[in-house]
Amino acid sequence: MKKLFMALMVAALPLLACAAEQGAPLEHVDIDVSDKAAMQDGARTFVNYCMGCHSAKYQRYERVADDLGIPHALMLEKLVFTGARIGDHMDIGMQPADAKAWFGAAPPDLTLVARVRGTDWLYGYLTSFYEDPARPWGVNNKVSPNVGMPNVLVGLQGRQVLGCTQVQVVEDGKKHYDPLTGTPLTHQACDQLTIVPNTGKLSEAQFDEKVRNLVTFLAYSANPVKLQHQRIGTYVLLYLAFFFVFAYLLKREYWKDVH
Repeated sequence: MKKLFMALMVAALPLLACAAEQGAPLEHVDIDVSDKAAMQDGARTFVNYCMGCHSAKYQRYERVADDLGIPHALMLEKLVFTGARIGDHMDIGMQPADAKAWFGAAPPDLTLVARVRGTDWLYGYLTSFYEDPARPWGVNNKVSPNVGMPNVLVGLQGRQVLGCTQVQVVEDGKKHYDPLTGTPLTHQACDQLTIVPNTGKLSEAQFDEKVRNLVTFLAYSANPVKLQHQRIGTYVLLYLAFFFVFAYLLKREYWKDVH
């Protein structure tokens, strides 16, 4: 019994590590991997802003082009900058030894990151960078504190700072108001992210959509056959429901003489 308990504790260590690493509460984000337009935009963002350091080496350019409805010629012209061929893996030229010397650790491959971290974590991470002069890259992150990655999307989002602001008191999902005046009850919160005006190319809504599209592409990359599996699963359930009718009638025929 003791050995079984120890084995369960060891198996739970990765989950405890993830729970300890997570910083700010995560916002749920709706992802639709059937939206090809969103995934096309996400793929463009990925190759322009992420593939300088992160590979997707378990994915091929050809597979991405076919699944996302991008002609091969257009894929090579707009989304391939390394001279790779259409059938090559989405790898990068950065060597792991060089990456470790520059960043302290080699940036991870992102093909399966949506399975490992989840889409809510990815969305929260990409939108939660803020300026921190004490950090080597000048930024920190609410979801992953003391992050070792620069904010590559700062040009789109703009400079984001962490500061204090007045927020309405909310308990059990209900907003509180002064019973005499009806004005909202507020308190000072010093963990709020604020974007410095006129420092990014995109508005807040446009940047939110850009990040959602990027996360959608990463979710597709982590499981390219998800829609196919869902479709096959539907057919299997319909077959089982159809077969159940005949199985039940056969069972009644076999058992009618027993009773």
